[in-house]
Amino acid sequence: MNPNACESIKELFNFGGRKAVVTGGGGGIGSAISSGFAEFGVDIALVDLNAESMEAVKGELVRRFSVNVLAVPADVCNLEQVEVAINKIIADFGHIDILVNCHGIGQWCLAEEMDTKDWDRMIDVNLKGVFLMCQAVGRHMIKRKYGSVINIASMSGTIVNKPQPQAHYNASKAGVIMLTKSLAAEWAKYNIDVNSISPGYTLTPLVENLLRSKPEYADYWKPLIPLGRFAKPMDVVGPVIFLASEAASYITGHDLVVDGGYTVW
Repeated sequence: MNPNACESIKELFNFGGRKAVVTGGGGGIGSAISSGFAEFGVDIALVDLNAESMEAVKGELVRRFSVNVLAVPADVCNLEQVEVAINKIIADFGHIDILVNCHGIGQWCLAEEMDTKDWDRMIDVNLKGVFLMCQAVGRHMIKRKYGSVINIASMSGTIVNKPQPQAHYNASKAGVIMLTKSLAAEWAKYNIDVNSISPGYTLTPLVENLLRSKPEYADYWKPLIPLGRFAKPMDVVGPVIFLASEAASYITGHDLVVDGGYTVW
């Protein structure tokens, strides 16, 4: 990021000519983030396994905003697919300025009963997939000596949620936070900011699907949130826009918690 590029506060949020990659772009938070960037005139490359949902998001963005949108199906856990996807995006866009890793899965499972396949899948998607995307895009950003990487972690990376058992999920998100800090330290010399955002309970399709099996959990969580409500996907958009902007040019290696106050207790 360039701290000397702007002369006014308003200019700190000038995204003219920027190109962003958003993984999980067909999902709840990912599609909201993509919409937020598009409103600022940022061209968007959506990366997701679900081609149908991505095309729906792409259609909506193109209809509402005057930006270029790519929909690139890829498994972020597969190195070859990641490299193919990033090469395609660079070929079409010319460069990548912003990467937001917003993909992820969840599962509730007692640690003593957990199958190793469940552990491996959680770590592969939530942590390895973030690393592979950071690595592929990071190489490009290093060559350009410019970029902003934002990884969507979770408050579960710093606390143990209750009453649901999810040791593998918590561990994967803690890994994302430490990966973020590590990359921030390594890539600062290349003018690349790397930060994470840790949302609290957010009403995404992922959370809603989990709650179908344990609807009573929602009644347990809500009184523990000082602001008294669950987050909406749009509640994460502002923090992402801020961290990707020149207003955050002196922020790197930071985990921004967006949890309605849940972790203050």
